[in-house]
Amino acid sequence: MKVTGTYTFEASQQAVWDTLQSPEVLASCIPGCDRFEPEGEGQYDVAMQVGIGPIRGAYTAKISLTEQKAPDFYRMAVKGSGSGGTFNGEGSVTLSEENGTTSVAVDGDVHVTGVVARVGQRLMGSAAKTMLERFFSCMGSKIVS
Repeated sequence: MKVTGTYTFEASQQAVWDTLQSPEVLASCIPGCDRFEPEGEGQYDVAMQVGIGPIRGAYTAKISLTEQKAPDFYRMAVKGSGSGGTFNGEGSVTLSEENGTTSVAVDGDVHVTGVVARVGQRLMGSAAKTMLERFFSCMGSKIVS
């Protein structure tokens, strides 16, 4: 499944970058996040509750941020599992600033297996988009310029 989106903030690129690098902000803005613990440079252990249509469950994941080129770009890899199956994803986050407004472009691919893939296939795209919108809306309220 392809995951893409562009989100715009009335803030400097550095302020948006700093917010995206804050474990506290990430923990508070990831929908359904129960735990978000740093495990070294750019490595995180996450537990969350996720619901896609009628399928709901607890999931754990490892998130890795690599190829970081502050404040412009990083790659993210996510691997996890839970009661509804497994997921494995990889993507990029690109920041660009123009006239004090910063755009964040997300481009990634996620592979899902298990009951979520079988039953929730048609709902996954809209669920992923909704989760990204909720995350970036929350994140935008936490940017300190």
